Amino acid sequence: MYSCVKTLTLLGLIGKEIRAEADMSEGLPVFEMVGFLGGEVKEARERVRTALKNSGVTLPPKRITVNLSPADIKKSGTSYDLAVAVSLLKLLGKIPPESADGMVVIGELGLSGEVLRVNGVLPMVIEAKGMGIKACMVPMDNVAEAKAVEGMNVIGVRSIEDARRYFEKGDTTGSDDKSKDNVSDEITVLNEAVCPDSEDKGHRNDLNTDADRKYDVDFSEVNGQEGAKRAMEIAAAGMHNILLIGPPGSGKTMLAKRLPTILPELDADERMEVTKIYSVAGLLKDGQGLISARPFVAPHHTISSAAMAGGGTIPRPGECSLAHRGVLFLDELPEFSRTTLEILRQPMEDKEVNIARAAASYTYPADFLLCAAMNPCKCGYYPDMTKCRCTDADVQKYLGRISGPLLDRIDICVEASRMEYKDIRGDSVNESSAVIRERVSRAVIIQHERYAGTNIRFNSDIGVKDIDKYCHLGRKEEKLMREAFEKIGLSARAYHRMIRVARTIADIDGSEEIRTEHLSEAIGFRNIDRRYWNG
Repeated sequence: MYSCVKTLTLLGLIGKEIRAEADMSEGLPVFEMVGFLGGEVKEARERVRTALKNSGVTLPPKRITVNLSPADIKKSGTSYDLAVAVSLLKLLGKIPPESADGMVVIGELGLSGEVLRVNGVLPMVIEAKGMGIKACMVPMDNVAEAKAVEGMNVIGVRSIEDARRYFEKGDTTGSDDKSKDNVSDEITVLNEAVCPDSEDKGHRNDLNTDADRKYDVDFSEVNGQEGAKRAMEIAAAGMHNILLIGPPGSGKTMLAKRLPTILPELDADERMEVTKIYSVAGLLKDGQGLISARPFVAPHHTISSAAMAGGGTIPRPGECSLAHRGVLFLDELPEFSRTTLEILRQPMEDKEVNIARAAASYTYPADFLLCAAMNPCKCGYYPDMTKCRCTDADVQKYLGRISGPLLDRIDICVEASRMEYKDIRGDSVNESSAVIRERVSRAVIIQHERYAGTNIRFNSDIGVKDIDKYCHLGRKEEKLMREAFEKIGLSARAYHRMIRVARTIADIDGSEEIRTEHLSEAIGFRNIDRRYWNG
């Protein structure tokens, strides 16, 4: 006797089809599970056996073998439990033999028979749709994210008994057709409660989203620091990496925390990308659908390099990936370990993190805006020698914790100067985040129109081969850049980043051409780091 139920596993964010095959034959009583299993999957044997017993189904004293196929893919996690249980129910004749045909089954089991939420349901369901599957059975707590996949019929269950009752009523394909004579009112209500008819009201990409972006902070609360606020606006408009340098209490962290309030809104594809990452990381709340606010991730400076990039025995997204399409804020930048900071270099260039393991390689997206803040020296007051207690050697040692290659990958470097009393107690009305975001949005629209049909999304994404095409310089502008290159001592990477920033400044001004004033402002954002790192 043989039965089979489809489920899925994840390699990074990529789903792979897994078949939970069950066979029963005469022989010594045994319940075996095979198929290149991790420790938690091997333990599924006892979870499934006990969950079935407590749901009124006892395994017979026969030789029962469950294989998770293909056997050359390492199986980890607990999402296979429900599929194994359904396969055994089919094998034992407790549900019709055609049950679960044409659907995938995902879920962890508690010993009581309860179906528990699992991580990574969204990318699994997206993969199932790509395989042509139109229905999935998932834990009730994962229903919201599963229903974010358009065209997928989602059946949410709280227990093995729910799943058994669903299949016994004959709706084995997960169809939305509720007119079947063999579907009872009880099961119809169950299915409609968690899976509205897809043609009318279900499976919307805006289901349970954080559609109204509400923040507890606003740029209107920031007095003074006009130069730094201008730099933040440019960084948001072109998704440029930015470094804030200044003494303690100058408002660096305050500015950084308000950066998400002026970023452009996530589009539909970006929402799906971000939600997939948080689903795999297990950071979605119960009942939460797509994430609509850009992430703001601020790890402590004691973070390890593995936690920053991702990894572990079962690789999970790191802070880099959790900041995808949002902001990665590193406060007190020189206090991070050198190894942790250098790990950022590759994702800042390639926009992804690659994690290699013996069993498989995992790739997680990591397209983030790096916002970093730091003091200019250990005591925090350099170059104000009336307050700074550091020697020149102390200052250079402190600044030397930030490598040249990392600095090269930062587009904008701006100084947050010491606050004056008139700035703190000023009566001036500051621009709100909404006003700044409106200018940012106009610049973003210009970029999207310019780069339509290409892989470029923002000015920061322009490749070296496309610089001349999208950032053409006139004769005066070319002369200015030549002088800046020679005087500041720019690397080729820093030169190209300066051009991209000038392109963003021109877009904010609504100018098709990059003019000298745009370049001058961009040069100023690179000249500041020369003041500190090159004396």
